[in-house]
Amino acid sequence: MHTKSLLIRGYTHTELGIFSDKDPRLAIIKLAIKQDLVRILEDGVTWFVLTGQLGFEYWTLEVLEDLRSEGYGFQIATIFMFENHGEQWNEANQLKLQRFKQTDFIKYAYPRYENPGQFKDYNKFLVDNTDGIYLFYDAENETNLKYLYHQVLKKEEYDRKTLTFEQLNEVAENFSNSE
Repeated sequence: MHTKSLLIRGYTHTELGIFSDKDPRLAIIKLAIKQDLVRILEDGVTWFVLTGQLGFEYWTLEVLEDLRSEGYGFQIATIFMFENHGEQWNEANQLKLQRFKQTDFIKYAYPRYENPGQFKDYNKFLVDNTDGIYLFYDAENETNLKYLYHQVLKKEEYDRKTLTFEQLNEVAENFSNSE
């Protein structure tokens, strides 16, 4: 892997049916994320690029913050699609939004929504300006991520690390066997 900058994308908490920070599935998901990120960091990634989405991206941000406190060195960028991203979120999610806004680099792709073409252009920008992606996605469980997923598949020499439900099941089995 010659990746220096890695885009982080994946399912949102609502797509996974996770509505509480105390959901027991989060321990498994975060353990899987940590295992993957340690390998990714050992491969030389120095920048992680987020888009400010709750769910997989936020949990990855939490794990990255933990890894940084353990001594790993890297930078985190958040490139929000719109300047008003998250402004309608509840108070608890506003606190999470603030954590995205405290990363090393913050930018907004657009001031506001104007047309549906912005979504395709945004995905293209993210893929064109990163060396690879860490994606929690399964093509059999489609969401709007399918557009980004297909764009990633078309790009040559773009590193892809995918977290799947099958991998999470393996982590869960090892987790329960180790207790």
